[in-house]
Amino acid sequence: MVQPLKRRKESPSQTAGPYVHIGTNPNWVEITGVWQGDLGLDLVAPEAKGERILVKGRVFDGADQPLTDALIEIWQADAAGLYNSPQDKRGQADPHFVGWGRQPTDARTGEFRFETLKPGRVPFPDGRLMAPHITVWVVARGINIGLHTRLYFGDEEKANAEDPVLLRIEHRARVKTLVAPRSEEQGLPCYTFDIHLQGPDETVFFDI
Repeated sequence: MVQPLKRRKESPSQTAGPYVHIGTNPNWVEITGVWQGDLGLDLVAPEAKGERILVKGRVFDGADQPLTDALIEIWQADAAGLYNSPQDKRGQADPHFVGWGRQPTDARTGEFRFETLKPGRVPFPDGRLMAPHITVWVVARGINIGLHTRLYFGDEEKANAEDPVLLRIEHRARVKTLVAPRSEEQGLPCYTFDIHLQGPDETVFFDI
């Protein structure tokens, strides 16, 4: 959930560089002893309520090649549609679900993968319910400002059709770049969300 910044202006942006994983995921690059486990890898405790799912995908550049040094972060509501944030005043979110995850893309395949919960629906500012979705943030070498997008679920056709954010996308053919088809993997529902930075299949990104 986006947090308001009321006291200070944002500092100038700069590229993440090739060293972003050293600061955010040191164990991933075999720098041990900083902390026991990299932050953002575990979202769901065994006691968490809701449907467990897998989310996976790759980030492709303009030449349709997978990026092996990108960093993906996700934010989402819990199964009841509540955010684990003091800004959400609608109720108490599931204390066993973090609602935030971070993972680098694999250095060999370029794939990212999260085990999480399928989120519930949350209200748009005007009260209309949005379809279940996950907010996705992408940063990589050469990207000066992190890119925000959304993952919607391919088996939520009715909710997607009335989602107030998806309805705002002028070029309707591009809506499909935000919808992840469902399959099964490891006994769990699996949603594949490939992100294209440029090209004919460029993913819709949001200016927030």
